[in-house]
Formats: sequence, structure tokens, C-alpha cells
Amino acid sequence: MKKLNEHVAEIILPSLGAMGLGVVDIKMVDGAKRKTLQILLENLQTGNLKVAECTMASRAISTLLEVNEVIAGDFNLEVSSPGIDRPLIDRLDYERFMGFEAKLDTALPLDGRRHFRGILKAIDDTDVTIFIDGKDFKVAMEMIQSAKLMLTDALLKAHKDGKIPPKFPANETPTQTTIGA
Repeated sequence: MKKLNEHVAEIILPSLGAMGLGVVDIKMVDGAKRKTLQILLENLQTGNLKVAECTMASRAISTLLEVNEVIAGDFNLEVSSPGIDRPLIDRLDYERFMGFEAKLDTALPLDGRRHFRGILKAIDDTDVTIFIDGKDFKVAMEMIQSAKLMLTDALLKAHKDGKIPPKFPANETPTQTTIGA
């Protein structure tokens, strides 16, 4: 059985791709009164998301979810940009933001710690290397429970100067994306 986020992605990706948008993450969050389906999007060419794109995507997603009866019961739909201090979901995210400060949290302790905050230094087939206090830590991708960029002057400057590369080259449209749990 597919996870909810994978099922939602399967339904919405074709329409979003036609709009030039990609999914960063999808998750259902339990609220006090009702659930909220949170969907983070980005423009595939610029890496940003304009308000008009968000509005258009929100309407399309709402219609697709209703027509396909994906979620039983009442829920809120929240569609937004991942922000500058965005989550790191897949290998492409780590590659794009190499050299920037990030925070990685692991499910189990590694070298006596579960929280790693430092500079993304490298990624290979299985591990992310993060540089903390003069030391490299290799963290297995499968151990990472959550990861996100830290809002720093360097990251803000890179965004302002347009130095963050888009997730996909201008001539490439993803047919499938990895969606976080």
C-alpha cells in the first residue's frame, strides 16, 4: 500500500509539472481540530515560488484531491514555498546546497549525538559529510530523520545573487520526485 504522500504526489505531479512546479515535500499533520495536508512547492527553473504560482497550484491541487477522493474526512490544505531555510529531502537537495550550513537530526545516536549542525561538505551513494568544529562527520542518508538549511548570511546572499541552482536544468522536467515521509 502506498503512503499518503506518495499517493498525493502521483496525482498532483503531472498538473504541477505542466505549470513548471515541483514538489519539495508532502506531509499530513494532525491538528487539534482537523488534519492539515502540507505541500511545499518550488518553481523547477528558478527554485523559488511566486504567490501567483502558489495560488494557481493550490486551486489545482484542491480540485485534484477532491475529484480523486484521496483523503477521507475534513482537512486543511496548506500549499507554500519551502522557504530559504528549506528542508533537505533528497540527494539533489544536498548537492544543490553543498557548502551551506545545515542541521541534520538522526533517528539514532551517531558518535554519541543525534544533532549535527555544520557545513554540508560532501555526499556519496550512502552518506552525507557535514563539517562541524574542524571535524568531518559522515552520516548515513538512511539514518537522517530530518534535515534543513540554516538561515545564514551566506545563504541569504546566495539567494539574493541568484547563486542557488534550480533543482532541474531548464531542458529537463522530472517525471517522478522523491517525497519526504
